[in-house]
Amino acid sequence: MDFRLLEYFMAVCEELHFTKAAIKLGISQPTLSQQIRLLEERVGTPLFRRIGKRNYLTEAGQTLKEHTQHIFHELEQAQTEINELKGMARGKLRIGCSGNHLLTQTLISFHQKAPGISISVHELATEETKNGLLENKLDLGVVFLPLDDEQLVSMELYTEELSLAVSTSHRLARCDSVMLEELVQEPLVLFPEKFLVRQMIDGYSKQAGIRLQPIIELSTMDSMLQLVRLHVGATILPKSYLNSMVRPDLNIISIVNPVPEKKVGIVYRKQKFMNASMLAFIRELTQTFQPSEPVGHSLP
Repeated sequence: MDFRLLEYFMAVCEELHFTKAAIKLGISQPTLSQQIRLLEERVGTPLFRRIGKRNYLTEAGQTLKEHTQHIFHELEQAQTEINELKGMARGKLRIGCSGNHLLTQTLISFHQKAPGISISVHELATEETKNGLLENKLDLGVVFLPLDDEQLVSMELYTEELSLAVSTSHRLARCDSVMLEELVQEPLVLFPEKFLVRQMIDGYSKQAGIRLQPIIELSTMDSMLQLVRLHVGATILPKSYLNSMVRPDLNIISIVNPVPEKKVGIVYRKQKFMNASMLAFIRELTQTFQPSEPVGHSLP
């Protein structure tokens, strides 16, 4: 089977839109449609079906997608191992994380030691990082644990706490600590429910027998703090992030009884070839956080 046909097929799988996939591939839409029809002739069955204005994978298409992802992953792994054997001084790391602030110090120190390695960091929800690892779009993740998946390996880095951030004029600004129960009537700016930080907040609130209902949901921590500074409401965010954003117009207040906390760690795909740059970055990151013992698996 022509490898190019599989590349075309995967592009349509990602977009589920022939015109968008064609633009991404740099070919015309009629050419792409012709190539997909050729692939369907090769496998002897339709791979996509159109319902209304949308395209969907057939069962055969889904099966081919899963096997093609595996093929592409193996080819990339082979190229990585070949590059390692050649002793290449250059390379690229793709990292997904729950907050870019977690990597700042590590990025600086790693770049000083390995200036030839380019690093692409994507701030993503934990589930998005998980999917990126499984789809081989990311090499490493720094996320909240546990991240249960038999295809992933996790290593604990540290324990993250959640804290309250308010403006200096807020009624709670002079408090050293608060309980979640005190925030029931507060206007809150929080993550949407798909984010693990929000799930933590909802989980601890449920344990306390309360429900915290945000007035606004936003997907970035910077935008949440901007609304806090504008006196729109308070927010609950990771303490490590708030400590990195200390400003004279913000007060950070501890949440107690209980303290909302969760482990943060490194995750990567179990079958992924661990090249020298990945191993070096993991070591640099673990030195930054002085971690406890690895969770589940140790480094190869």
